[in-house]
Amino acid sequence: MKAMTEPVRESKSYQAILQAMNRKGFTAVSGLTDTAFSCAIHCLGADKKYRLIITYGEQRAKQLEENYRFFDRNVYVYPAKDVLFYSADVHGNAIVRQRIEILKRIVEEEASTIIFPVEALMERVPGPEHLKKNRHLIRVGDTVDVQAFSQIMTAFGYEKRDAVEEPGQYAVRGGILDVYPLTEDCPYRIELWGDEVDSLRSFDVESQRSIEEVKELLIYPATEIVLSDSRIAAGLKKIETEHKKCAKALKEAFQTEAYARLNRTIASLREELTELHEAVGIDSYLPYFYSNLVSILDYFPEDTCVFIDEPKRIEESADAYQLEFQENMKTRLEGGYILPGQMKLLLNMEDVRHRLENRSAVLNTALMQNLEEKWGKIPTIRWESKQVQSYDNHFELLVKNVQAWKKKKYRIIILCSSGTRAQRIAAEFDDYELSAFYSETLDRELQPGEVMVAAGRLNKGFEFPDEKLAVVSEGDIFQTGERSRRKRMKPQYSGEKINSFADISVGDYVVHENHGIGIYRGIEKIEVDKVAKDYITIEYKDNSKLYILASQLDLIQKYSSKDGARPKIDKLGGTAWQATKTRVKGHVAGIAKELVNLYAVRQEKEGFAYSPDTVWQKEFEEAFPYEETDDQLRAIAETKEDMESHRIMDRLICGDVGYGKTEVAIRAAFKAVQDGKQVAYLVPTTILAQQHFATFLERMRNYPVTVKMMSRFCTPTEQKKIISGLKDGSVDIVIGTHRLLSKDLVYKNLGLLVIDEEQRFGVAHKEKIKQIKKDVDVLTLTATPIPRTLHMSLIGIRSMSILEEPPVDRQAIQTYVLEYNPELVREAINRELARGGQVYYVYNRVNDIDLVTAKLQELLPEARIAYAHGQMKERELETIMYRFINGEIDVLVTTTIIETGLDISNVNTMIIQDAENFGLSQLYQLRGRVGRSNRRASAFLMYRKDKMLKETAEKRLQAIREFTDLGSGYRIALRDLEIRGAGNLLGEDQSGHMEAVGYDLYCKMLNDAIREQKGEVVEETFETTIDLPIDAYIPATYVKNEFTKLELYKRIAGIAGQEALEDMQDELTDRFGEPPVAVMNLLQIALLKAKAHDAYIAEISEKGDALHFVMYPKAKVQTERIDEFMKQYRGKMKMNVAKEPTFVLNVKGINKKERLNCVESVINEVHLLIDRQ
Repeated sequence: MKAMTEPVRESKSYQAILQAMNRKGFTAVSGLTDTAFSCAIHCLGADKKYRLIITYGEQRAKQLEENYRFFDRNVYVYPAKDVLFYSADVHGNAIVRQRIEILKRIVEEEASTIIFPVEALMERVPGPEHLKKNRHLIRVGDTVDVQAFSQIMTAFGYEKRDAVEEPGQYAVRGGILDVYPLTEDCPYRIELWGDEVDSLRSFDVESQRSIEEVKELLIYPATEIVLSDSRIAAGLKKIETEHKKCAKALKEAFQTEAYARLNRTIASLREELTELHEAVGIDSYLPYFYSNLVSILDYFPEDTCVFIDEPKRIEESADAYQLEFQENMKTRLEGGYILPGQMKLLLNMEDVRHRLENRSAVLNTALMQNLEEKWGKIPTIRWESKQVQSYDNHFELLVKNVQAWKKKKYRIIILCSSGTRAQRIAAEFDDYELSAFYSETLDRELQPGEVMVAAGRLNKGFEFPDEKLAVVSEGDIFQTGERSRRKRMKPQYSGEKINSFADISVGDYVVHENHGIGIYRGIEKIEVDKVAKDYITIEYKDNSKLYILASQLDLIQKYSSKDGARPKIDKLGGTAWQATKTRVKGHVAGIAKELVNLYAVRQEKEGFAYSPDTVWQKEFEEAFPYEETDDQLRAIAETKEDMESHRIMDRLICGDVGYGKTEVAIRAAFKAVQDGKQVAYLVPTTILAQQHFATFLERMRNYPVTVKMMSRFCTPTEQKKIISGLKDGSVDIVIGTHRLLSKDLVYKNLGLLVIDEEQRFGVAHKEKIKQIKKDVDVLTLTATPIPRTLHMSLIGIRSMSILEEPPVDRQAIQTYVLEYNPELVREAINRELARGGQVYYVYNRVNDIDLVTAKLQELLPEARIAYAHGQMKERELETIMYRFINGEIDVLVTTTIIETGLDISNVNTMIIQDAENFGLSQLYQLRGRVGRSNRRASAFLMYRKDKMLKETAEKRLQAIREFTDLGSGYRIALRDLEIRGAGNLLGEDQSGHMEAVGYDLYCKMLNDAIREQKGEVVEETFETTIDLPIDAYIPATYVKNEFTKLELYKRIAGIAGQEALEDMQDELTDRFGEPPVAVMNLLQIALLKAKAHDAYIAEISEKGDALHFVMYPKAKVQTERIDEFMKQYRGKMKMNVAKEPTFVLNVKGINKKERLNCVESVINEVHLLIDRQ
């Protein structure tokens, strides 16, 4: 960074400020632009441990973070807590996590630059000693009491689960303790030997397998408020005293409703705190539990350097925040929602200023301002800086400026987004006979008159005239706008999306391949002749029950259908199930044939092969303002490969809205245009056309590409122009609705057709698309995830790319679950409108949506409110959505039609009324409609007041809590969506058949049918069963949780070889400790079963002193070798062919342990009898 910092450090203004910073008090600086201010902070605070930047709001804090990240990677924004919506039943822990991560850095004294919105400084928080005291250190060799550990974790705000999935959870399984600290990237496993810590290791959430050993682990709390018993008792005492006083006043004023409400609130708080040691909205009772509350500023040593950004605006922002808080809390106090002490949560600006006076603080104002009234008489230093002009793609203008600077002996730095681009720009300067050099780093010192081109991302350039330094960013030259980086994120779930059994519970419907649909009734341990085994119980029609050995779980799947509809239960031993299976098999064969034929026709034709990527393509892709996810890079590479081959491309790209599908299409379109081809981008609605048109224009603006849009909003004259442009080739890319399929549209040279959300087009349109598809490359985009199982079976027919890796939320969505309260609705909407945003209000009943809108209008007379639903005329709906996108409507009351497709970055608050009536997958998709910009988004899930909920409230809230933190609820939601995706992909007529046999079995049948159509040999399947009198099961003392047990049985049943067995054994030891004998037997039998199946043995059992090996009737046995095989056993082996061919081995006199070895040796010998030709 020397090239930039050395000239700054030589400046007189810099020296003057540095001198002023040696004394306590304020110094004002004026004249610095945003990025020049960041550069100044970096230089002035270089030798300090902490640099604090205080600003006037979260949006501005984000912007400063973005600017400052160029100078220092360790920059963090400390978000303000939501002091108004404290009473929600469930909060997402994203904000707490961000805050505790920063507090950890402060307590551990790690050098950092921290940006505070002023609201965060106004909060009263427990002092730093509180956090230092409430950390829990565990070392290898320590003694741990499991019960005490659980109590500490609960007090720390960790949630106890059967298996940890998310930060803020812990699990206890015998001598194994798992904890996912809020401040760590992965969970940790503590293994005990007796009560001593034997090992400590990190592990992977998905596979639950260990990653690496560590010597110690310091666990930070998952909440900022850790309450001991004594603190709870003292706090409750203060609350009771104030409650009595308040209740008396309300009673005397005849405020009966408020009086009852206050009593209810305090009673439930008392109960929750005494029983559970935690309570909903405990944050707002902070002043009762802590007498010495401080500001976060008090966490920092006095010599910390503080920079205050725009003090006047900070004043305004703090006053507005204080006023909003006081007024809202006053209303709540009168309504009996809160106690007076809860109004003491904030410091005022005067307190904050007083805390800053004892430090050295620099006040930055872009313009000279009189700060005397609030900040006192302070010295002001003028430091001249300018913003670099925007060249808007005029390179000659930049060259002129650089030449002028060179004459004045400036040091000039030009920053580009990538090394490739920087090298090209340095070379371009040579064409203008201007000497510039490319440098890989900014660490070399620049001489006056030198021009350096380097890689680096800075939002805006700046110029220091006195210091003769000019820095130009790529955004200034090419006007790429503000950049934001997508952080890399580990895929949330990799591999098989959902192991069907991970989420099965008693009472769920299951499908048994041979017996049909029944109800799962749990695992039962049954003992026969002193031999214990676990059996799975399935109940069929007329209460008949089927018991299956838990080791044969591979025949069962959880029944799942599109809308969670209830299936008809089959009769055990009846013929209906076989008939259903045969019927579905016929239909599946039909669809497989159609798919395979379609593929064959496309394979025979030859398409256009595009040329490899050019320099332009590379540069165009580097200008993408986010970091691509791995999935996106894969999808882009696969699409290009298809385009460059001679095959006609037919690729499907699946991924939720915001996962970057459009970018894949944009790059493919750009590639096609470079080879002189035209691109048609087909979308289902005019609104989407408008959105994609804006995106394409923005991305293509620096290149000679003509992009046009065809929709209802175009005038007839414009349409004529576009039609003739397509005909003569002057229009490269056209984006539009089904108008693009009209007969009057003739393309000069159409090369690529992009279809967005194909399932939303009607049958007639689909036929037209099919006609075009025949010889053109096609890229189809869809937002409903396509199931993994289906993806595998269709892989050879239709190329698919799946985007599963979510771009990390630019801001986590703060989710609240609370009882419907008009007061809170008003506050939430007002807060969003105050920051210039818009709101979705979801109400899913069309018949009285107008009344709900009218009620909202009464509540918020100044807001512009409209409603939209799917039964409106298309034109009317489009007009409303268009007005909403253009910001003419503040609040849109809508049904779930917003679920798909629309991407409006200005909408960052969503309120869902009657949230209890929505399915998880709907909530998940709806919630994804907000949080699409760098602002923090909020989703309020409101359930009806005092309504008796269908299931127990606890279960419902648990489900929504999982949804809040994207836990396993997220997986269920995905599963739900996948099934819908399967319906879309295969056509709605297939949905009925899918319902008949359940989704998993349907996919299995389709897979077999496709393989058959392709001419692959699909062998008839048979099952192998082993029933030997040895204990082979998973004891409840080893694995308590039934979900986990089922999942393990299913996976053990899938063991196919020695390596898989050892792997499973390692995993069991890793997760649950040393496996007992019964589990080792179970593993051994699973391996024998796999080997027996390979040797075509259908059943192995022990009757008396004989082992029976029943062969599969269609096994190809080399009969001539049977005699030789039997001779080895010296008369102890017989062959029985009465029903099925069976080998019977006499094992009299051989002990139980040895008999397993006998079984294995017979299997190995039978294996040699099979004809493998």
